Amino acid sequence: MKVSIITVVYNNVNFIIDCIDSVFHQTYSDIEYIVIDGGSTDGTQQKIRPFLKNISYFVSEKDMGIYDAYNKGIKMATGNIIGILNSDDFFYRKNTVEKIVEKFEQSGADLVYGKGIFVDQTKTFDVKRIYPSNPFKKNYLLFGWIPLHPTIYVRREIYEKYGFYDQQYKIAGDYEMSLRWFRNEHIKKTYLDEWVVRMRLGGRSTTLDLQKQKSMEDLQIIRKNHLLGLFTLCFKIARKVPHYLIPRLSPTGKFFRVEGDDINS
Repeated sequence: MKVSIITVVYNNVNFIIDCIDSVFHQTYSDIEYIVIDGGSTDGTQQKIRPFLKNISYFVSEKDMGIYDAYNKGIKMATGNIIGILNSDDFFYRKNTVEKIVEKFEQSGADLVYGKGIFVDQTKTFDVKRIYPSNPFKKNYLLFGWIPLHPTIYVRREIYEKYGFYDQQYKIAGDYEMSLRWFRNEHIKKTYLDEWVVRMRLGGRSTTLDLQKQKSMEDLQIIRKNHLLGLFTLCFKIARKVPHYLIPRLSPTGKFFRVEGDDINS
């Protein structure tokens, strides 16, 4: 079962190598790695160049935003399963992709999702926020529940049948896509009780100056999907509070650390 992993990058010279390394260190061998660069000018392309022989597809050109870049990668993908690993992020364990494939094979699901954590940009053992999840129930969506997007892997046919990212959204298109999947009763979904990804806090949608724009787009998406408007949005925002508090109750982050099997120690 081939897995296509798509990384979208623009001017991220400091962290792109961590992301690429975490893909190449996976124990699962049948990986198609696709890197979409938006025409970086900060040296990112030079950082990527030594890895091109092992990258399945690479393109560097101006795009119309992150969701346009995602769509480019998806259309290039030939794997049975497709997942997103953003350029700030890296896999939680070396066997993460292997675990995801096992779950697909055991469950026969169309979509597998797990858990993720947000870490400090440079001290990647410093957990700033957790993003847990649990087995899906449709009513959860009314209360702002949605899995962390980079933990979601889907069969390629799901994109072919139900469409690509909606490029009208600039920062919350992943929420729209996730709701499209999780509201669809014809898509078989299953939960993988594993930490899948570490995300560096400070990505496009995690900066405070963009939270207002994100909330406005979220509300538009919530209404489009006939959820509960501001009620759902407020719950979606409030869900983050314990996610930030829990790591502070365990400041060493030992609960989340991968002992002896770390990619970016």
